[in-house]
This record gives sequence, structure tokens and C-alpha cells, in this order.
Amino acid sequence: MIKILSFLFLCTSLFASNHFTQSEIKKMIGKMVILGFNGHTFNKNETLKNDIKKYNLGGIILFDKYYKSKKKKNIKNPKQLKELITDIQNFSKYKMLISIDQEGGWVSRLNKNNGFIQTPKASSVSKKNLTFAKNTYEKLAYELSSLGINLNFAPVVDLAINKKNKVIVYQGRSFSKDPNKVVKYSKVFIEEMNKKNVSSVIKHFPGHGSSLGDSHEGFVDITNTWKEKELKPYKELINNNYANIIMTAHVYNKNLDKNYPATLSYNINTKLLRKQMNFKGLVISDDLQMNAISKHYSLKETLTLAINSGVNILLFGNHINNKSIKLKTIVDTIYEQILEDKIKLSKIIDSNKLIKEIL
Repeated sequence: MIKILSFLFLCTSLFASNHFTQSEIKKMIGKMVILGFNGHTFNKNETLKNDIKKYNLGGIILFDKYYKSKKKKNIKNPKQLKELITDIQNFSKYKMLISIDQEGGWVSRLNKNNGFIQTPKASSVSKKNLTFAKNTYEKLAYELSSLGINLNFAPVVDLAINKKNKVIVYQGRSFSKDPNKVVKYSKVFIEEMNKKNVSSVIKHFPGHGSSLGDSHEGFVDITNTWKEKELKPYKELINNNYANIIMTAHVYNKNLDKNYPATLSYNINTKLLRKQMNFKGLVISDDLQMNAISKHYSLKETLTLAINSGVNILLFGNHINNKSIKLKTIVDTIYEQILEDKIKLSKIIDSNKLIKEIL
């Protein structure tokens, strides 16, 4: 009985002091989530409709197929995809983040096999001149914009410094091992996206190019391989106002944080990125269902640590290992943590302000 009364007192205090109803708080939490979903059409997707209507779902992420599977997920062809996105935006009473991983090369959810243009991988683009890069990314930006996609999880600014790195270097996702060259080509990418009102997400902070493992599969320790020069692209892009959104990496470096991987680290996301490097934009997590996180932390731990570390947008792709998580579960878990004072409501409010700035 005492526990119930205490809980009700916390609820009353929270609403009274901040003038927010329970529904309003849950909608602010929902605004912080980008969620993957199943299917190629929207009109019969009652779950997604409810997520938008009841929780103000912040955005969606689109995939051509499931992770390590040939099973199709959201993308069949340009006509179908444009209709899907249009239906979602028309249903929503607010502008949503329509996101995709479209780097070019290996990581291309849109490719010639499903009727889209083929964009070369970053390592190939950087072997050409900047005019070639501009033309390449101008075409990509036009395609994304014409489809209704407004958020691209690219460019990769990781340095290609570890030849044994299979997830970044081997796949040609990095422009170069030279940070100056990475910055030069990343600027072109970002500029072309901006011209078409597509926001770029630079990744993966604080650097994934020196890793030996793949955070999709499990724990990745970069303590002995990471070099401080991996921060240089971020510093340059931040200082020159090219970095509005940065994605965290699920990598562990005990020299930066003895306890947590970057996505869950206050030392990395707030002390290093925001305070030392003066980043003022949005911080988005890499997919929180990747095994580097999901195999080591419960959902409650993940959400609490991520938000408290300084992450503003939580990404759940719902495409790995057929594991699907519902927005209601995410929202309710965070809401309970707010009531228990494990997450400050001010964190939710501040994140919503930052999200509003990019929309």
C-alpha cells in the first residue's frame, strides 16, 4: 500500500511541477524513437498507426530485407516505396523522420536490384575527384528526397586504419585512413544532402575503423586499437558546422570509459562529445538491438543508460534475429524510469527541443 501511494505521489508531483499530462510525457518519449516495422504498405498496419497517433512516434527506419536474410522487409521498388512513405506522412499530423542507411556500395537499402540508382562505396568515390563525388551524391540526394526520405544514416567518417576490420574497412565504407580526406569527401556528401533537405548522420562515434569485431554480432573492444586521430573528422565537421546529427558506436574503450560502451557512456557522449568537442546537435544511438548491446544489457538498463549518457534518439531497427520490440514497451519502460527518478524529465524535454530544430 505504501509503495502504491508513493508511486501515485511521484506521478502527481511530476505532472504538477512540469504541467505535463501522462499522455504528453509519453508522446515526448515516443518522439525520441526511430522504429523499424514490417511490411511494404501502411494502410493495414494498425500497430504503426497506433504508434503514430498515441505516442507520436518520432520516425521510422526502412530496410530492403532482414539482417542476414533474403526475406524482404519494406522496400520492393521506387513506386511502392514512395507510396508507403507518402501514406505514413499523410497519416501523421506532424513531420516524421523517414530514415535509411544509404551509404553506397555494400550498405545500400536502395540498389539497382530493386530499381534504384547504384551509388558506389565510399572507398571508390574517394579515389575519384571531388566533382565525381559531388555528382554522385547529388544524384543520391535527389533520389532520397523524391521518395520522401529526410534522414540518411551516412556518411561514415570512420578511418580505414585497420585492414582486418571487416565491418567498415573491408566493405569499403570508409573514405580513407587519412582524416583530412575523410573530412573533404564527407563535406561534399553532407552538402549535397542538405541541398535536398535530407539530414545526414555522421557515424560511428568515437570511431569504428580500428575495431576487429562487428557490434552486430557481439561485444567489441577497441581499447588497444583505437587512436585519438579517429576523433579528427568529428572535430573538423563540428567546428565547421557540418555535423548536426552524430550516431554512437557500440564499441568499448576502457581508456574513455571503464564501464560502458560508447552508446551507453556519459563520459563519451556528454563529457567528450558535448563538453570537450562542443557538439550542440542530436545524438542518435546505433541500433540498440545489435548484440553488442542486447546480449549484455536489459532493455531497462539500455534505455536508462543511453538517455542519461546524452543520447537523444533511440534506434530500434526490428530487423535483427527476428526480434521485434513494440514502441509501447519502450515508452512505458522509460516512463516508469522517469517516475522512479532514474531518468530526469528534463532529458526528455531537451531531446524534444533538439529534434524539433532539425524538422
